[in-house]
Formats: sequence, structure tokens, C-alpha cells
Amino acid sequence: MSGAVTDPTRESTVGTAPGIFPYVSHAIALFRRPLDFLNSLPAEGDLVELRLGPRRAWILCDPQLVHQMLMDPHTFDKGGTQYDRLGALMGNGIVTCPQSEHRRQRTLLQPGFHPSRIAAYTELMAAEAEALCREWRPGGKVDVTGAMMALTTRVTSRVLFSGSLDAERAAAVRECLAEVVRGLFVRTVVPVDAVFRIPTPANRRYRGAVGRLHALIDAIIAERRSAPPREDLLGTLLAARDGTSAGDGPGHGESPRGVTDQEIHDQLLTLLLTGVETTAMCLASAFSLLAVSPEAEDALHREVDAVLPGGRAPGHDELARLEYTRCVITETLRVRPPGWLFTRITTRETELGGHRLPRGAMVLYSPYLLHHDASSFPEPERFLPERWLPERQSAVPKGAMLPFAAGNRKCIGDRFAMAEAMVGVATVAAHWRLRPASAHESRPRPAATLGPRALVMICEPRHCSHPQSNGR
Repeated sequence: MSGAVTDPTRESTVGTAPGIFPYVSHAIALFRRPLDFLNSLPAEGDLVELRLGPRRAWILCDPQLVHQMLMDPHTFDKGGTQYDRLGALMGNGIVTCPQSEHRRQRTLLQPGFHPSRIAAYTELMAAEAEALCREWRPGGKVDVTGAMMALTTRVTSRVLFSGSLDAERAAAVRECLAEVVRGLFVRTVVPVDAVFRIPTPANRRYRGAVGRLHALIDAIIAERRSAPPREDLLGTLLAARDGTSAGDGPGHGESPRGVTDQEIHDQLLTLLLTGVETTAMCLASAFSLLAVSPEAEDALHREVDAVLPGGRAPGHDELARLEYTRCVITETLRVRPPGWLFTRITTRETELGGHRLPRGAMVLYSPYLLHHDASSFPEPERFLPERWLPERQSAVPKGAMLPFAAGNRKCIGDRFAMAEAMVGVATVAAHWRLRPASAHESRPRPAATLGPRALVMICEPRHCSHPQSNGR
């Protein structure tokens, strides 16, 4: 395959990020005011050079260039400071592995994300969302960010290892994830390892959280080795290690051989980390955006009342009918994509946008930046779910909307995440209207993910009673 991925019909512009002292100021600006800094870059060009510490990097501001890069993962492999840090945290799982290993790992995990499995998971998601709604009281203040983290932790735990996280373990996971998410971003934009070896309180907290997560995964795997087989993702991985079948349902079959205990650990930790935080941030962002968008909220409530009469739980068949709910989630992913900044590394000298990049160059792209491009999305700061109605979404340029990436490294759990977010929003909306307790709490706070970190809202019941059972 050629290393050239440029469109010969279009010449891209190249520029340099503004900054008087680029060796330090770009990293500082990206850390202190990341969204403003990103939004300033398209004025400098389609491909903008910047400095992260002593390292040169390039950020892509044009959706065509981003799409071309993502469709050539052999030239633009997972790498750069972000994946260096993620690899140290997660090991060599499906998110961080090099392209040469990706196909085998995806084949191993794909049965767990087969469409038939997603349909089966929907009931589980709805049961957990209804249980959450029963904990709330009219007029009560709810830590929505914390509640969504609790919800996605329970769902992810049940899918990965049949609910092996009891209440104490689930709370530990949420606390560790919060610490890890805070620490990962600064480790991405400041690629100087020595800074993070200093025994500061923040560094000690980060290392402690990482250690506790690894110990928790090891304990769960050890418990399952002496237990009867179960139909969950851990069961699939253990069966692949032992050379046995994980089941006979759709999506099952021969798994890749040579699965090691370390790979099982790495895959579980990867899916736990990515499955909990990103969907929780999407849900919290959705409720904060709906609260200040009364027309969208009213349209959502009308649809939920029609498709889920009496506040019944959504099943897989209802998801297909919740068209506006899907639009709400998609627009939330546009306005506030949880995965908002990513890095890649060139495996050879190549050309992108008419600009020559050396082997080992770090290339960044930001879904947040692309999703707020006015040429792709008129009035980009407005929350308009109607953009994604079938008759209108065809107007979105190719490559402009990338919440789950693209190409063969597209997120393996994209359908799962969409289903979970739709179930969560529809279930809550069937019973509650959430109002912000403060005008300032809904602002997104970038870290390793993007979303409201301390969103407190007030519960208003939409009907005379709130949910009492899981009945459908």
C-alpha cells in the first residue's frame, strides 16, 4: 500500500499553531484551555504544526484529511503520547494494540458485540436504568454524573463478567476511573516522563488508582477460573484460552488460539475503562443539553410517551422506533464527543494534504474540532437533534462526524454504546424531567474524556408516579 493518502484534486493549507514560546505554550494552552485552543487552529490551516514539549506534532483540521488518515491505519497506526500512556495503563488490548495485531484481537472480541448480543443486552440495560430511576425522589437533587457512572459501571460489569462487581467493587471502579481520567490527559499533552515520576500527591493518586484497577481485574479472573463457565465476555476469553467453545449462538465459533492470561487481563481492563466512562459522559451531557433545549426535550418526551406508554421499559424492538431519541444521542456526540482528542503515529515517511511527514511523526485529530466546523454543521454551537433526521443527515459531509472513529479501527462497541445511551435517555425521560441545580454545572470539562464532571440536577416527575417495577 502506498503511503500517500492525499486527494490530488485538492491542495491543503499548512500552518503553525500560534504561540510565542511554542516549546511550552502549546502544551500549556492545550491543557489549560483545550477547546478554545482547538477552535483557534483552523484559521492557521488544514494541517497545523504544534509543539508538545520538545516534540513536533501535527493536528488535522480538515475532515477529508482525517478521513483519509483513518482509512490508512497501516501508515497512521495507533501511537503518540496518548497511546503511550494508554498502553502503560491498559496493556496491549484492542484499543492500544498496533495494527499488525488488531485483526486477531477484533476477531476474538467480535462475538461479544454481535448484533444478536446487542439485542439481548437491551433488556439488561433497561433493567439497570429503571433501577436507577427508582432511587430518585421528586424534588431531590441528583448527582447526574455520578448516577450515569454507576449505571454504565453496572451494565458494563454484567456484560463483561456477569456482574462480578458488587456495590463495594463498583464504587472502587468509579473512584479509580475518576482519578485515571484526570491524570491521563495531562500525561498526553506533557510528554515528559520525568514529571510524572515525581512523588507528588496527584502522581501518587494516579499510580494508586491504576494499581487498584489491575488488582481488581486479577481478582475477578482468579475467581472465575474456579467457577462454572458463564455466557459473558470473560467466558468467551477464557474459552479461547482453553481452546473450548464459548457457545453455539449467533456470532460464536472458533476463537483465535494463543490467548494468554495477560491478554485476557488487558482486554477486560480496556473494555471496562472505555465502556464505563465514555457512555456515562455522553448520558450526562445529553441531560445537561436537553435541560436548556426545551423544544428538543418536549419532542423527546412526546416520542417516549408514544413508544413507551405508561413508562414501560424500552426493548430492542422499541429502539428502532425511538428515532428522535437516536437523534438526541447523535447530536450529543456531535456537540460533546466524549472521545474528543486522539493521536496517531506514522509508520513510514508519507504525504498528507500535500505535506511530507517523516516516519514517527505524531498526528492529532479532534472529533470536537470537526464537529464544531460551521461549514459542516451550520450553527455548530446549537443543540439541534433534528440535524440527524433521515431526510436531513445526508447533508453532513463525509468524515465530518466521527464520534467512534472510522475504518477498521472504528470502536468495536459503537452499537453497544448507542443502544445503552438510547435506553438510558429514554428510560429516564419516561419518568423524570431533570432541571439544572446551577447555571454553571453543565459546562463540559475536558480530561481524557469530555463531559460534565459534577452535574447536579433536580428531579421533577413527569407523571403522577415514578417507576416501581421493571415490568414492561
